[in-house]
Amino acid sequence: MTPQPIILPGWSLAGGLLLLLLMGGASSWGIRRLVRGARQRRKGEPDWSLPQLDDATAGDSPIHRWEVRCKLVGMLGFAFLVVSLQDLRTAAAAGAIALSLLFVTRLPFDRSLARLLAMSGFLGMFLLVMPFSAPAHPGDILLQFGNLEPLPWNLRGLHKAATICLKACAVALLMEPLLATAPLTRTLQGLRRLGVPATIGQMLLLAHRYSYVFKHEAWRMATGMRLRGFQPGSNRRALGAYGNFLGMLFVRSFERTERVYDAMQARGYRDRFPEPEPQPATTKDLLLAGFFLLLGVALLLADRCYFSTF
Repeated sequence: MTPQPIILPGWSLAGGLLLLLLMGGASSWGIRRLVRGARQRRKGEPDWSLPQLDDATAGDSPIHRWEVRCKLVGMLGFAFLVVSLQDLRTAAAAGAIALSLLFVTRLPFDRSLARLLAMSGFLGMFLLVMPFSAPAHPGDILLQFGNLEPLPWNLRGLHKAATICLKACAVALLMEPLLATAPLTRTLQGLRRLGVPATIGQMLLLAHRYSYVFKHEAWRMATGMRLRGFQPGSNRRALGAYGNFLGMLFVRSFERTERVYDAMQARGYRDRFPEPEPQPATTKDLLLAGFFLLLGVALLLADRCYFSTF
């Protein structure tokens, strides 16, 4: 059965795209306002030298008390199963599960919203491009706008794009309960006990901690440039100042790295960081990990067996 297009007026395409752009812009503006308002309501200015990835470890919830190895296996396994979903309904269910974890852990929503906002531009391109680029299969519903016969709007492509967006949002929301409910050192210790090389864990720890130092150094240098009368622009003088800024930032970062490494060796560093006391896994931790894996398998089976319409 060949797909039969539905003829629509040509102006409806422009109106629909404009509506999507307005809705996306309004959503991004609203999320940005919510994130900014939540950060302004926090008391005091956060210390730039302290990482902000695991600053919610003081909470008390089943996810906070979950042994880190079981948590990594359960939640990462669930995330891999979510990525394998192909239907919009099961992807929406996975997103609802990930969102419910934020309520269970009582984590602040501003960081999750900021993460979704950073992804919105990239994911929005799927919603715009895939309906036009998806090949027509028998049984597809095509929308033809005016005389644009070579460029039909395939609803199956829109379905696939929305499914990809929901899966990406679900996995992004899962990262907050996974990483913010335990100290980073304990999470990396769990990775090492699962077989990840210790060198990779040390690289991740140093990269995470000193990314904030690097950011603060760039902020200090940019502030100094503004106080000295620098005006941003695209002329030759401004481009030269940008080049000097990047070069000096690289030199200062390299010098700081050497000083930090010398200080580490002076304090007895021998290619290994001290680690916290390992947390033993209990039967409850294993059952919770198995529950998440079974939940992901159930979503995958429902996706393949019951919701294989598209």
